[in-house]
Amino acid sequence: MDQLFSSSEKRLARALLLLGHFGQEGRTKLVVPQVSHETLAQMVGTTGARVSTFVNKFKKLGVIESNGGLQVNSSLLKVVIHD
Repeated sequence: MDQLFSSSEKRLARALLLLGHFGQEGRTKLVVPQVSHETLAQMVGTTGARVSTFVNKFKKLGVIESNGGLQVNSSLLKVVIHD
């Protein structure tokens, strides 16, 4: 159902927030475990190339950073709820 009604970009944003345990202890920076783009693609039902495109877009928007690991800013939630 999710694949029919949600874009792959939103599904990726939601997956990153879930992997970073969004909502616990009021953290604004979430650390995502080391996961390949291919694994993320399988999780959200898209290709690794699309995941790379979205990750780059999220970086440009400033909602994720990759300093040795992936850090997700809680503002990524806006991608999930924005229509």
